[in-house]
Amino acid sequence: MGLTEMFPQSVRNGFVFATKGSVNGFKQLYGFSRSALWVVFTSSVVLLAPLALEMERSQLDEMSKQQQRQILLGPSAALSGGGGGHGLPMPPLSPPAK
Repeated sequence: MGLTEMFPQSVRNGFVFATKGSVNGFKQLYGFSRSALWVVFTSSVVLLAPLALEMERSQLDEMSKQQQRQILLGPSAALSGGGGGHGLPMPPLSPPAK
């Protein structure tokens, strides 16, 4: 108010208009960014949560299979990935008959 003599009315009105416009613009940008962030966050939870749960279930199944293999075949079978030798080394192959 003290500078009303220094600046003409059109300059003061322009400054008020620009200030109100920028405040409203920031409010709209803030509201939009909140909505966009909500959509991105909820969509990622809905889309990625089942994937994470399925991966966890798969890991638990694999651990359960390894424990069962270790119980049935001994500790060396669980480490070897189990299967063929049942913890025993493979016998040497004999040379083919001539």
